Amino acid sequence: MKLALSTAIGRPLLGLALGAVLCASLQGCVPLVVGATAVGSMAAIDRRSIGTQTDDKAIELKGEGRANKITGDKGRVAVTSYNRMVVLTGEVADEKMKADVEAQIATLVDPKKIENDLDIAPVSSISARSNDLLITSKVKAAIIDTKDLYLSAFKVHTDRGVVYLMGRVTQREAKLGAEVARNAANNIRKVVKLFEYISEDELLELKAKSSPEESRTSAPAK
Repeated sequence: MKLALSTAIGRPLLGLALGAVLCASLQGCVPLVVGATAVGSMAAIDRRSIGTQTDDKAIELKGEGRANKITGDKGRVAVTSYNRMVVLTGEVADEKMKADVEAQIATLVDPKKIENDLDIAPVSSISARSNDLLITSKVKAAIIDTKDLYLSAFKVHTDRGVVYLMGRVTQREAKLGAEVARNAANNIRKVVKLFEYISEDELLELKAKSSPEESRTSAPAK
């Protein structure tokens, strides 16, 4: 069941606070309860295996550490990984530094694909990065507030006003998620989709694993 966040979004500070709590809670393995409303287990399930989630976290932590050794104070690299599909964002001094960072990330936990979106530019300001965090919060809140979308199926990252959407989703979820993201904030430059697609049948199987009763009642009639 979706949570109505329209009031929270209308109040920026309260919206951010609620968003942070919801985002953290939705990653867990048990339903989130707010008042008398429970978020179903499908909303909380991560569509990656536990091993892959661990690999993604290792890629991000080790990747940013190694990238920082290459760039020093001449660059800033954010490493975002979902199901071992990696996107690199931030700023570097030149093409060689950009290539060196990608080569180093490629040695980590056998990434499936690396999307190198590093810009050759001065390091962005603190205010610009704060704006990126605000955009990410608004996009996540909008996804939570949209029927038939589950935040746990998406990974949202914003850099220099560009929103990157990752996840294991159906074509329908991808289209709706991108539309929701584009309309979540006025200062979004563009939305980049880096999804791994699953079929509607695979989604039903995921629902069955998270809630057998929900899957039986929501499955289309034969």
